Amino acid sequence: MPMIASELPLVAGPSKGLCPAMPGPTPETGEGIEWQGWRWAKRLGPRWQHDPQGRGSWAPGLLGSLLALSMQVWEGRWRVIPYDVLPDWLKDNDFLLHGHRPPMPSFRACFRSIFRLHTETGNIWTHLIGFLFFLVLGIGYMFSPNMNYVAPIQERVVFGTFFLGATLCLCFSWLFHTVYCHSERVSRTFSKLDYSGITLLIVGSFVPWLYYSFYCSPQPQLIYLVIVCVLGITAITVSQSDHFATPQYRAVRAGVFLGLGLSGLVPTLHFLLAEGPGRAASAGQMGWLFLMALLYILGAALYAARVPERFFPGKCDIWFNSHQIFHVLVVAAAGVHLHGVSQLQAFRSSLGGACTESTVL
Repeated sequence: MPMIASELPLVAGPSKGLCPAMPGPTPETGEGIEWQGWRWAKRLGPRWQHDPQGRGSWAPGLLGSLLALSMQVWEGRWRVIPYDVLPDWLKDNDFLLHGHRPPMPSFRACFRSIFRLHTETGNIWTHLIGFLFFLVLGIGYMFSPNMNYVAPIQERVVFGTFFLGATLCLCFSWLFHTVYCHSERVSRTFSKLDYSGITLLIVGSFVPWLYYSFYCSPQPQLIYLVIVCVLGITAITVSQSDHFATPQYRAVRAGVFLGLGLSGLVPTLHFLLAEGPGRAASAGQMGWLFLMALLYILGAALYAARVPERFFPGKCDIWFNSHQIFHVLVVAAAGVHLHGVSQLQAFRSSLGGACTESTVL
């Protein structure tokens, strides 16, 4: 027998008083349509009949008009909910106690939610703004006639690789944080894109630095480029596992990306030994490289440890939680790295294409 509103268990809702418990996505519904239909169950009573064959369809006479109307109501009236009532696939950080979006099986509702305050607002906007910034900047770098390239085609490819990695990373990130509350399937799909984007940013950041730092040593330059690309492909492959996105693998995720970034220690030591600390710091812009690494490592550490919300549960639900800080540090690190490799490009431009046997730069 179908359950009507009067038979639904009562739970404390986000507004005053009690409301019928909002069942989450089930194997029968798949997309979480039960979650948005609970108010209509109360309004329609016994007329709200679920398909007894369990296919997730509704009574024939109500299917078209009722779902359309309920979607309109849902998109305009949804409220943030506490962590405790989230379905398992939406639970990620149990130190963020309030302000979560409920499952919203409507892409339009998900995208409209970027203008509402909730736990993902900061995550969305930090990388949406960063994406637009690097997109515009990348177009300027790629097509500006004022860039003094020694090898225009090669250097545009090198900078293009960095900007492609940065824009894809930031684009995948803000899209994931926007739509991951749509359904479990959509959440899994976009989380894999998000993690792939992080890898693309790391690999794309290596390319211009290796190109300019080993400009006069093409053999080690090629070896390091191949190694970092292989490691990047490996990281993307690992990140496609469904388990990789679960809260239990938070430290593993941070470790994979941190390990990929730290693989740059080998070419960095090679460069320092070949050029000497003084020349590496001045001409090689090593200070900017170390600052970039510090920002990435700090962001990954805060993300893995869930600081500061670990020490202030419920106080960082909307602003200043670890994931937002991580996002800001990622954008800052990418900007710092761009400045550093731009200085390397200017140094190479001042020398022209000439190389000596005593330098790798």
